[in-house]
Amino acid sequence: MPDVRIVNVTKRFGKLVAVDNVSLHIHDMEYFALLGPSGCGKTTLLRLIAGLIQPDEGEIYIGDKLVNDIPPEDRDVGFVFQTFALFPHMNAWNNVTYGPRVKGYDMKKAETIGHEVLEMVKLHERLEAFPNELSGGMMQRIALARALAAGAKLLLLDEALGQLDAKVRNELRYEIRRMAKDLGLTSIHVTHDQSEAMAISDRIAVMRKGTIVQVGTPQELYMAPKNIFVAHFIGGANFLEGYISNTNGTEATVELRGDLRIRILNNSAKKGERVVLAIRPEALNVGKESKNEKNSISGSIERVTFEGTNIRYEIRLENQDLVITVRPSMIGEWLKVGEKVTTTFPPEKSRMFKYPEKGLKEEITVE
Repeated sequence: MPDVRIVNVTKRFGKLVAVDNVSLHIHDMEYFALLGPSGCGKTTLLRLIAGLIQPDEGEIYIGDKLVNDIPPEDRDVGFVFQTFALFPHMNAWNNVTYGPRVKGYDMKKAETIGHEVLEMVKLHERLEAFPNELSGGMMQRIALARALAAGAKLLLLDEALGQLDAKVRNELRYEIRRMAKDLGLTSIHVTHDQSEAMAISDRIAVMRKGTIVQVGTPQELYMAPKNIFVAHFIGGANFLEGYISNTNGTEATVELRGDLRIRILNNSAKKGERVVLAIRPEALNVGKESKNEKNSISGSIERVTFEGTNIRYEIRLENQDLVITVRPSMIGEWLKVGEKVTTTFPPEKSRMFKYPEKGLKEEITVE
């Protein structure tokens, strides 16, 4: 099965640069996600790989073959769209066997393939049903089966689960990954849902404004974001602004607004440098008792939200910064709005970034 290499690819639509000098290597049999906000260029990049549009600059390789001038039907690519894109006048069986038939397979081979993929997506009993007789989840399974039946070596999914309800979407995403892995396919999954990408991907490329800002495993992106945007977009973070007031090379004191001082790990920032600290909500501890330990800041509960598995607390710190923490809803006593609390976090649980030139708000804006 093929790997995919994208080398210095740019695509413009008039004055809009949808994909800006992107280079990327997707490995053989990898389940890879292109993740980012709407309008970041991820669907355009997927359509470039599929051959539905052509790059203005750069090269695209599938396996060891340059495919810039190869039409979509000759790229051994299966494309699953968000809108299902089934033939409404064909039943499930004819939709699924359409690919083998137009490729000139004999009927016996086409039927064998059709039965195999319908069994795989657990819809063999609905082969006579037309698309308007199927649920959204069933239609997407048929769309997936059609892509697999066509003999695709490379599976491309463009927001393929976006129109499904949450429960079906969560179930189907694991099934798609399992089938792709069982068949040894290389898969590229476009989504704006970071939880979806984190759950099923081997690696993820985070895109913003036509560029790739970081590539890594879900764990790498979450635990070691390389910039403020990734820290914000993947999992969310509390951001605290301040200055390095003292440093010894391994730790530093950061002075926040309101003359609050906290300690962080540091091996790069210099005294006087303006910085932003990113702290994951689950890394921020909160309690009623005042604690005599590093990075202890008082505040009060401003909002409590029950999210099922977790309780989400919004806390207004004494310097008026707002932070968020999440705690398991089944463990311990719930805190109440207006209660005075103390927040703490270990120095190693924060991640430091240089203060962005255009400001923090601009850096975390997803559009």
